[in-house]
Amino acid sequence: MDTTLRVQRCARVVILHPARAMSAHLVRIAQSPRAVGQRGFTLVELMIVVAIIGILSAVALPSYQDYSVRAKVTEALVLTSGYKNTIAENSANGVALNAGTPGVGGTAAFAPTRHVDALSANAAGELTVTMSASAGNGTLVLAPRDGGQALVQGVIPANALVWNCNAAGSVKGGSVGTLPARFAPPECR
Repeated sequence: MDTTLRVQRCARVVILHPARAMSAHLVRIAQSPRAVGQRGFTLVELMIVVAIIGILSAVALPSYQDYSVRAKVTEALVLTSGYKNTIAENSANGVALNAGTPGVGGTAAFAPTRHVDALSANAAGELTVTMSASAGNGTLVLAPRDGGQALVQGVIPANALVWNCNAAGSVKGGSVGTLPARFAPPECR
């Protein structure tokens, strides 16, 4: 195997040992006028970078803020999962839909969390979640449906329960919440 390097310079070929070729290349770089004269970025280059960063942050910051509020709203949906099961069992057994939900009968009232101020269920089995100011300052309503119709207390549903999550402007069945749609998860808009 040939360990030599061929370097072409001005129409003639010079054969150099690899170590000598590398040192010759470094000497050429060190002697380059551009390498000696260039010591950093110009003011114009720095101003362009700052302008680009400013534009990107102006676009990204509002999107990130909405995203962080949506993440906090997700906590509410997690908190309701146990109560959704309770309401589904109540409807299947033909008992009061909101029995065993926060503040009804002997069940303790809901203890507020960092992002959820209140959680309650009405006689139709609809869960209303009130968000704190850090989570959009509105309400989400989770409305159970039996084949598109509202549940009726004492009547066992004929179909599988479907839960409609309703924020402000939602056109699905059930009561409508007040949480702005931009903060609500996609299934609640």
